[in-house]
Amino acid sequence: MEKTNRAPRELETREKAERPKQWMPPKLLPDPHPEPGYAFRWIRIATQGKDDATNYSSKLAEGWEPVKASDHPEIRLFSSAAAKFPDSIEVGGLLLCKTPVEFTEQRNAYYRQQADAQMQSVDNTYMRENDPRMPMFKERKSTVTFGKGT
Repeated sequence: MEKTNRAPRELETREKAERPKQWMPPKLLPDPHPEPGYAFRWIRIATQGKDDATNYSSKLAEGWEPVKASDHPEIRLFSSAAAKFPDSIEVGGLLLCKTPVEFTEQRNAYYRQQADAQMQSVDNTYMRENDPRMPMFKERKSTVTFGKGT
């Protein structure tokens, strides 16, 4: 029986089999772990160091609420002493907030309905100016045919 110069299996590691880690640019706004039934959004609370109470108040009225930093330990940030919202996640004048998904779906449906009504109004106004003798809008179709070579 031949003796081999092998290291014991306990000393073997998988370090060589691991992929080398690559550098990636940092995200300016970290993403929280998703919570079922909630949508997340960064809300502006200040611009160039000046408070934007109007924007923040309107978002609170829409149903957005600040996310507690203690609920999302995966977001590691250095808190400043000047933070306006203690135990919240604030980055550069933006505050992480959440709202139930139903609210965002209702909001999207409302604005979609507003946009559809505006487009219908524009179309009606445009078509009111239409004259059959000189139509403004006419659906045109073009076809390509190939002749027979002679």
